[in-house]
Amino acid sequence: MEKEIEATLLEFEKAVEEVELRTLFFEADDARNAILTIHPGAGGTESQDWAQMLLRMYLRYAERKGYKTEILDLLAGEEAGIKSATIRIEGDYAYGHLHLESGVHRLVRISPFDANKRRHTSFAAVFVYPEIEEDIEIEINPEDLRIETFRASGHGGQHVNVTDSAVRITHLPTGIVVQCQNERSQHKNKAMAMKILRARLYEHEKRKQLEKLEKIEESKTEIAWGNQIRSYVLHPYKLVKDLRTRVETSNVDSVLDGDLDEFIKANLVWRKKNLSGLQNKNK
Repeated sequence: MEKEIEATLLEFEKAVEEVELRTLFFEADDARNAILTIHPGAGGTESQDWAQMLLRMYLRYAERKGYKTEILDLLAGEEAGIKSATIRIEGDYAYGHLHLESGVHRLVRISPFDANKRRHTSFAAVFVYPEIEEDIEIEINPEDLRIETFRASGHGGQHVNVTDSAVRITHLPTGIVVQCQNERSQHKNKAMAMKILRARLYEHEKRKQLEKLEKIEESKTEIAWGNQIRSYVLHPYKLVKDLRTRVETSNVDSVLDGDLDEFIKANLVWRKKNLSGLQNKNK
């Protein structure tokens, strides 16, 4: 009886926490699916490996939340890690949960690629966009697009495609570039790339109009020191610290395994407080 009561109470506490969290979602896009991209900063293999660690972290987070994930584009590094990744995350309030993860993430550790076992600092940038449904009007002039095809290849050179099925689309007025090579056919890759482009353009226009809080386009600064939103330190001590909310934990392994709830909730509270302050200031 006691064990059953404890299990029921634990489930009830989780349900209450989820309800409390829902009160922090107030933007129209919060309920949407998310498109998340990861790009390593300068530093070659070291930063590319960190980007892959972040990719795993977000995939594990999505798994913990019961979200569905799909890797839309993945470009592997020459030695290790990734040069870029784009994933689609499907689930209730996926964008609401993840959009404040946009920014530069900093890692400090003893490099596994350094024979002298020196400490290295690596950076990677994360950008999160809401997935836009077909019923939202986003005008895209075909003349504004440069569409290129290239040969797709899987991670580590596996599953090499013998046809130019991968698609890269450049939106010339904004300079936004998207690509997809996950599907086997060029037609499907083009359709998915256009979907990503719609999401990017929607977010671009929304941020231009709103001009409040952190702007995704403004966060696209140099992926380096001084621009980070969160630090992950593995040496000489263990600590993950969010530089906006000051929330921190020494359980780095758990965070890198996708346990992001504490950071995400704190950032949603931070967003709501900042918005309230902005509204009061405007009054």
